[in-house]
Amino acid sequence: MSRYRHALSARDSHILTLRGIIVALLVICTVMWWGWKSAPTELTIHNPPDLRSGSTRSWWEIHPSSVYAFSLYVWQQINRWPSNGENDYRRNLYAYQHFLTPSCQIELNREYEQRRNSNELNNRVRGIYEIPGRGYRPESVEILSRDAWVVTLDMAIDEQYRGTQVRDLFIRYPVRVVRADVDPQNNPWGLQLDCFARTPQRLQMPTPEGGAS
Repeated sequence: MSRYRHALSARDSHILTLRGIIVALLVICTVMWWGWKSAPTELTIHNPPDLRSGSTRSWWEIHPSSVYAFSLYVWQQINRWPSNGENDYRRNLYAYQHFLTPSCQIELNREYEQRRNSNELNNRVRGIYEIPGRGYRPESVEILSRDAWVVTLDMAIDEQYRGTQVRDLFIRYPVRVVRADVDPQNNPWGLQLDCFARTPQRLQMPTPEGGAS
């Protein structure tokens, strides 16, 4: 009789152990399901332009060339007025608002109002482009931290008023860029312009070697 009681006790103990294992597995599966559900569906990976030598980096690291390309693209699009600066500049500021920090939006909107009040936009046509030979180079991007940079953009500006050229100059823009992984739907770059780190400087006509005359 005692042998049967021990057998029943061993069986009950084994069942209790199996139940504990099942509960533990359920907890582990729940945690794994929650982790899978909470994981991002997309990741933006910034790769350098030349991968012939290979590249090893953390997924969150942004290569300076990507920061430069972002800055050039956004700044050029904002400052291009194909038909009428009074309408084009306002439309550009709205269209690219997700690529600007809130403080930069305020600053550029203030500049827009000042230019409009000074009649510097009406019927103005502007083209802005990178000076040939002054594209990306390592010294073009100053790394402030993992999440902040200062990008040097050497740009040529051509403005016309009713077909007459009124401005033809070269300017160096020291643009501050910050990480902003807050709205991947509207800003897949995960970066924003924070306007100028320093006062832009006017450049002289560049020489064919890329220097300034």
